[in-house]
Amino acid sequence: MSASLPQSPPAASPVSSPRFSVLSWPQVRRLDAVLGESVPIHGRGNFPTLSCTPRHLVQVVRKRLEQNGILVHNVRLNGSAASHVLHHDSGLGYKDLDLIFMVDLKGPEAFEVVKHAVLDCLLDFLPPGVNKSKITPMTLNEAYVQKLVKVCTESDRWSLISLSNNHGKNMELKFVDTLRRQFEFSVDSFQIILDSLLMFSQCSESLMSQNSHPTVTGESMYGDFEEAMDHLRNKIIATRNPEEIRGGGLLKYCNLLVRGFKPKSEVDMKTMQRYMCSRYFIDFPSIREQMRKLKCYLQDHFVGMEDKRYDCLMTLHNVVNESTVCLMGHERRQTLTLISTLAVQVLAEQNFVSTVPNYTCYYQPSAFMGDLNYNSYYFTPVQSVVPCSHTYQTWLPCCN
Repeated sequence: MSASLPQSPPAASPVSSPRFSVLSWPQVRRLDAVLGESVPIHGRGNFPTLSCTPRHLVQVVRKRLEQNGILVHNVRLNGSAASHVLHHDSGLGYKDLDLIFMVDLKGPEAFEVVKHAVLDCLLDFLPPGVNKSKITPMTLNEAYVQKLVKVCTESDRWSLISLSNNHGKNMELKFVDTLRRQFEFSVDSFQIILDSLLMFSQCSESLMSQNSHPTVTGESMYGDFEEAMDHLRNKIIATRNPEEIRGGGLLKYCNLLVRGFKPKSEVDMKTMQRYMCSRYFIDFPSIREQMRKLKCYLQDHFVGMEDKRYDCLMTLHNVVNESTVCLMGHERRQTLTLISTLAVQVLAEQNFVSTVPNYTCYYQPSAFMGDLNYNSYYFTPVQSVVPCSHTYQTWLPCCN
């Protein structure tokens, strides 16, 4: 998507494209609450925690970018936070705050300008008394940045700066010039254009009310806003061009299934699952890459919902088992073993393993087991097996 795509329409004009919709007063009020919530940015080591609201951070970053010659076309709220604003009872919840700055990134130097502008903004949020003169951008990056990504290809030009939060509620600032695909499923395809609300808070001295609030517009990158909203209300999984969904989309799909979402149809489900499994193994071809991806996903997407990690892994196990058509038999079995192993690890962390009867253990040296510290022993769920009397609390060899 180009930064020059349609922006929020004027307040007096009706939204003619089915992609757009004007937010209702309850939705605007929820949006205002999300932007006004204080979100800590935790520093590593001795660096202090920074406290700011998304609204203030966006305003400071936008001003600094424009001072450095980077034109900001508009700013948008994306992802699960946008879905929460539009329908607070969706079952998705929200964790990260995904903020998109639509900008021009026409040369390699523009990416560096954006990065340094954001890091420079962090100085504004340091508490009084801190000697800022000796703090370099590299130091700020090490102290407060969780993730730094730059993508510069023929079809995609964007960067991501994720600011650290120890509770899993990172503020993710994405700077997009072009991005061919900005959603995985219709229920996470929403973007809310923030410019009118930000301007209101800067220019108006009065508080918002039902009779006096800015016109805020949302857009569905899926293509039809009302259809996507219907999917969100009724917990339906649907997408367009599933072959374009990157490998992580398979994990998001399993997460939605665990949260009670259902595919639009049996045909859609089978098609989506085959495409997503194929892309997952293209993007994460080795067992080590799969392990790293799974462990990071479980850590990042189940904060406060740790009890759902096992369900998500076993859902993934079933989907991979049913829909993988691109692997040799031994590669498929290796992936299924990895998923099963992580699932039992999750149960062990919650002290549930000894209460689960349908588990047996096997001995098999494996290339990736060293990273999991299981002493070359792993555990695999089976459908019917005589329960082993050994409890797995200590992760010692048993039943060999």
